[in-house]
Amino acid sequence: LDYWDAHDANGDDRWLAYILGTVFHETDQKMQPINEYGSDAYFDKRYGPPPVGQNAGLARTLGNTEPGDGARYHGRGFVQLTGRANYARWSARLGSDLVGHPELALDLATSTRIIVDGALVGAFTGKKLDQYFSATIEDWVNARRVINRLDKAQNIAGYGKSFYAAISYTT
Repeated sequence: LDYWDAHDANGDDRWLAYILGTVFHETDQKMQPINEYGSDAYFDKRYGPPPVGQNAGLARTLGNTEPGDGARYHGRGFVQLTGRANYARWSARLGSDLVGHPELALDLATSTRIIVDGALVGAFTGKKLDQYFSATIEDWVNARRVINRLDKAQNIAGYGKSFYAAISYTT
């Protein structure tokens, strides 16, 4: 909230509410940066390159080219940042070595910057919150496209609306 107040407090309350709803979902309701659940073997199988990885296309998309990349660059933080390529992009954005030290994505300040900045500028999927919330648009369900297609979109829309009811001065 301090980061929001310092950088985006003039934004739409629905943006913050949607971010909070996303954090609630992506962190298994803990509201703290977490590691994605699973073992190194699971991550290497799911995200790693062949022969261990079982989805070569996904591994390529994530930039996971080296043995062990699936586990090394598993999901972390408030948005479950995943894949060497995403860690590299955020390293450049933040000026922090997330590639060499992926555990930094669990740092509260780092994880906060990733979710807030990413949702506002469209860094995750190319979609931004202002495409779903404006003076003429309020689309809680499709706002999920900012982070991750429509996976669990109805649930996250509900969480976002609850946060909005709690923080908004206009409802």
